[in-house]
Amino acid sequence: METNMNNLSFDENGLIPAIMQDATTGQVLTLAYMNEEALQKTMDSRETWFFSRKRQELWNKGETSGNKQIVKQIEYDCDADALLVQVEPKGPACHTGEKSCFHQTLFSGENSVRTVIHDVAEKIRERKQNPVEGSYTNYLFTEGIDKILKKVGEETSEVIIGAKNNDKDEIKWEVADLTYHTLVLMELLDVSIEDIKEELYSRHVKKVDSNDK
Repeated sequence: METNMNNLSFDENGLIPAIMQDATTGQVLTLAYMNEEALQKTMDSRETWFFSRKRQELWNKGETSGNKQIVKQIEYDCDADALLVQVEPKGPACHTGEKSCFHQTLFSGENSVRTVIHDVAEKIRERKQNPVEGSYTNYLFTEGIDKILKKVGEETSEVIIGAKNNDKDEIKWEVADLTYHTLVLMELLDVSIEDIKEELYSRHVKKVDSNDK
C-alpha cells in the first residue's frame, strides 16, 4: 500500500512521535517513534512498527513477546508532527507487564473514571474465568440466567422509581446497579461492550452521516 507522507513533518532525524491508544477504552498505551519505513510497514501490515533510537533499527511490537497491537486508525495532529495510532492490544503494552507504559502517577487531582465500564466488565470476566469464594458476581453466574434476568428486571424497576421520584442520587445508584447486572448478563451471553458500541454507531452515527449526504 503506497501512502503519500508529504503532509507529515518528520524531525531532523527523520522521526515522528507516535502515541498508541487503546481503540476500545481510549487508554494511552505508549509513546514511540516511527520513521517513514516504520509507518509504511505499520499501515501495510496493520501492526505497529517503530524505530528504536537506541538500537537504530526497526522493530515490530510483539514480535518476540506476542503482545502485538492491531492498528485500527492513524491520525495526525494540526501541526502534522505527531501521530495518534488507535490499536487493539493483544497483550500488555509495557515491558513491565502493565497494560500501559503510563502506569506511574506524578500528580492526581481526582480519580479518573474514564475506563471504569471496561474495568468493571474485565473484572466480571475475570470472576467468571477464575471464581472467588464469596464473590457476588460468581454467585450470579452460579445461579444462572434466570437469576441474572431477575436482577436486571428488579434494577430496571428501581431506575423507574428513582426517575418518578426525581431523585438524582437514587437514579445514579440504581442506574449503576442496572449497568453492573447488565454487564454480567452480557458476559454470560458473550456480548461485548464493543458489540454495543458498534450497534449504537450503526443506528445513531452512521445512519445520521448517511442522511447528511
